[in-house]
Amino acid sequence: MATFKALRVYRDGESVKNRIEFMELDDLDEGEVVIRSAYSSVNYKDALGATGAGRILKRFPMVAGIDVSGTVVSSKSDRFQEGQKVLVTGCGLGENHDGGYSEMVRVPAPWVVPIPDGLTPREAMILGTAGFTAGLCVHRLEQNGLKPDKGPVVVTGASGGVGSLAVSMLVTRGYEVIAVSGKKEQHDRLKELGAEQVLTVEELELGKNPLETARFGGAIDNVGGAVLEGLIRHTNLWGSIASVGLAMDFKFSNTVMPFILRGVSLLGISSTNCPYDLRCEVWKSLSGDLKPKALESFVAKETNLEGLNKVFNDMLERKTVSRTLVKLS
Repeated sequence: MATFKALRVYRDGESVKNRIEFMELDDLDEGEVVIRSAYSSVNYKDALGATGAGRILKRFPMVAGIDVSGTVVSSKSDRFQEGQKVLVTGCGLGENHDGGYSEMVRVPAPWVVPIPDGLTPREAMILGTAGFTAGLCVHRLEQNGLKPDKGPVVVTGASGGVGSLAVSMLVTRGYEVIAVSGKKEQHDRLKELGAEQVLTVEELELGKNPLETARFGGAIDNVGGAVLEGLIRHTNLWGSIASVGLAMDFKFSNTVMPFILRGVSLLGISSTNCPYDLRCEVWKSLSGDLKPKALESFVAKETNLEGLNKVFNDMLERKTVSRTLVKLS
């Protein structure tokens, strides 16, 4: 049987280590669809899991990588045919099922999304989980009534993968965007993406009263903690905030005043277990009217399996920006 390369993660006593090794298809977890991988990407969750910095992987050994795109080699499901271009993001890939950092992937059919017209396998992974998550944020905000005339939309953690893609998507949709990032060297890039204002958290000047001046139509928050608290207090009548990250803190404290006096909505975003029909709907939008302009410009780095550990370390040290693409074939 033919072999292929994969990045596999092991527990070694109290530590977690990874290595590249040659595997056979029978070494992978079961699934109805076999995919020859073209690209993957690097998300913060990947860095946590593959290095052991976070408890992401549910068992060992495990092939890491929560994203993959490629071509169907074989399928036991009549929904997919040999040669079809497909993608998988989330769903437990690279967490409790062998993941995308592998030249071959075998997964359950319900996880597989056909790559819609308007996207290539490479573009699908430039977006990856980060782009899908950003798109899901925009979708849920708009489903909850967000429109450009409601006021500016704040995006925190705007220099990261989710944040930078969210900025571009919102601008494409016609929103006035306030991008917030502590990485001042990235501020010009965020202006190039179309942000009306680019600020640090301190410059955003979030007050601490139970209700503050209503300044924002909505927000996509990647950081949590005190910043999320402040955004809630400054959101306009019937505005919405999509909570999608915890870069600052996983805890926050607030009063109910913004919710019961302004009708503010706090929307939780969980891309990993997004329902399949909604997943396909968002990906269709990402191939069309939600597709960021100049998508290739979001690739800050392209690497292979051998270069992943350096990317993981840089990401954990907050040295990365935008997207890192992993070429697998």
